[in-house]
Amino acid sequence: MKNFLPLTLIFAASLPAATITADATRGAAVFEVQGCVQCHAINGVGPKNIGPDLGQVADRGFTPAALAATMWNHAPEMWVETKLRSVPPPAMDEQQAADLFAFFYSMRFFEEPGDAARGKALFTSKQCAQCHGIDEPPASGQNIKPVAEWTQAGDPLEMVEIMWNHSTAMRAEMAQRKIRLPQLSGQDLADLLVYTRRAAKQRQPPKPVFEPAGEEMGKALFETKKCSSCHGSFTQFLSVGLRDESLTDIAADMWNHGLDMNRNNTTFATGEMKQIADYIWYARAVEGVGEAGRGEKVFADKKCTVCHDDPSSGAPNLNRLTAGGAPFSGAAMVSVLTHHGPAMFDRMREKHIAWPHFTGDEMSSLIGYLNARGGKVGR
Repeated sequence: MKNFLPLTLIFAASLPAATITADATRGAAVFEVQGCVQCHAINGVGPKNIGPDLGQVADRGFTPAALAATMWNHAPEMWVETKLRSVPPPAMDEQQAADLFAFFYSMRFFEEPGDAARGKALFTSKQCAQCHGIDEPPASGQNIKPVAEWTQAGDPLEMVEIMWNHSTAMRAEMAQRKIRLPQLSGQDLADLLVYTRRAAKQRQPPKPVFEPAGEEMGKALFETKKCSSCHGSFTQFLSVGLRDESLTDIAADMWNHGLDMNRNNTTFATGEMKQIADYIWYARAVEGVGEAGRGEKVFADKKCTVCHDDPSSGAPNLNRLTAGGAPFSGAAMVSVLTHHGPAMFDRMREKHIAWPHFTGDEMSSLIGYLNARGGKVGR
């Protein structure tokens, strides 16, 4: 499979445990080696009318827990199909499951497709054209770069970083013209990016690569850029939900916030804003925070207690972390499913218990509860 966006994700748990770096390129290989390609298409490429098109699963709410829920719900049909085809069912370790998530997520990295016509209208309505010409500066003669001379941005976050630093230097000029920083939505930003690229006759840049900063780097930049002076500690900031925002939306949020931030002449070296935004987005939106209290109810409602709280059943006691000593996670739940699911399915049928189905939020809450049962609290 070649039609995917390169993507790297960092699975950094808050508990002391090894960090898993998930990679979309490796995930594409997992998709092939584990035999998923035999039944599933990716964005219309591959088998039809067997399994669902897995390129469509990664919407804005897609998380490792959502992947675990999707695979858990689909597992009985998958095992039947693999048996009919005389092929082994997938069996993944946690690293492979994390890579597979990165591969699926890479299909939906930036959700808002830009439109050049809308971008052109915005360039005028947001007053960008008062200072910036397309091929040359406006008639006022100010030494302001026309769009044709702009540094090419590869994605909305890079564009916002360039615009932010420019607005800091041009704040006096903007005040003289009585222009405030225009407020932008994620869609506005995507449209402007397409328009300025075409207006400047720039080559289409390579597709963006998502490479989140590690935890310490993200926290360090959060402090050194004085974000904490307004937002409190990094932990407090991350407690606010961003479940429905894409990276493009977050880039727009950071731009909209720039007027206040620029009071301190805050600027960013190349890539720093992207590192902060990537880490914030991943920490707050991708992995999510499961509610252990709700997860306990899920554990009971899905009949998990029938086996896992009965020593005579032979099922493992879940009052511990995973076998490797790491907290439960979406990737860990996928690995557990592929290794132990078939036997679990057989035992449940013997006990006349229906195979459980989960939403992404239910799976996230269940993971939180399982980590709490282990005597520690997971993410």
